[in-house]
Amino acid sequence: MGQDEQDWARQRQRAIAAHAADQHQRGTAEQRQAAAQVADFVAAARDRGLTPQPLTARPHRGWGRYRTGLYGWYLKSDRSLAVGTDGNLYLLEVPASLRGRIVGAQVTPMRPRLVIGAGGRDGESIPLAILLERRLAVPDQQP
Repeated sequence: MGQDEQDWARQRQRAIAAHAADQHQRGTAEQRQAAAQVADFVAAARDRGLTPQPLTARPHRGWGRYRTGLYGWYLKSDRSLAVGTDGNLYLLEVPASLRGRIVGAQVTPMRPRLVIGAGGRDGESIPLAILLERRLAVPDQQP
């Protein structure tokens, strides 16, 4: 490998590292902004007297809903996305299991994003802020 090729390879590695660092920084900033929106929503929901309800998860395949032990507010009419009273955002889909049906499912918080469903099919992405605003506009009803 000649000197020019080595220089080019080093420059390319530096560019890749810089791009990855920039992408990570943008992702972290987006997460912080989305988490702040969710926290503001929880405070506003409580101020407006919206009653949190038990959150249930649906299996990826099959039918029914599983208890989760969480309380919060559904953001989508299909009950697939919710904000918990703990200030976390939850995707309420779990693998189907007999254990989940009997004792309930454990759902972990998702990393909040400013656009929900980004990269999905057309019409499936929506800004988080709009989902939160819509839910606040519907007092004590399903979204």
